[in-house]
Amino acid sequence: MKLKPPSPIAASDYPRVMALWQAAGLHVRPSGRDSQEAFTRQCESGLQTGIGVETEAGELIGVTLATHDGRKGWINRLAVEESCRNRGLGRRLVLEAERRLAADGMEILACLIEDGNEASMEVFGRLGYRKHPEIQYFAKRRDPDV
Repeated sequence: MKLKPPSPIAASDYPRVMALWQAAGLHVRPSGRDSQEAFTRQCESGLQTGIGVETEAGELIGVTLATHDGRKGWINRLAVEESCRNRGLGRRLVLEAERRLAADGMEILACLIEDGNEASMEVFGRLGYRKHPEIQYFAKRRDPDV
């Protein structure tokens, strides 16, 4: 299977991104923070870059999001089509996200991985990411779908 190099995805790619996230088993909130409106707003903010890998035929088979807060870069929502795993696509996506975040001046990179997502933990672990032993993630949400 011939693949295109990792490249930015647009807000118009939302249906393909959502389908891939759902097929990969990611916990998504399509009526909240993962809604089409929220995805479009995030893409247009300049703080988020969606990165995808497509086949030569244009099928989206891998995606991740690179975001930053001006201080720290975040790589989130890494998903690769199940039939295309173990071919280095996750690695390629993370490395491209790292490159883009470095270009934005981010020297600290982090990722959030849901419990049980062993495939993502393995990809990030092989790339030198380590679970931080001293930090627990807390969140306060106005709405459970956000």
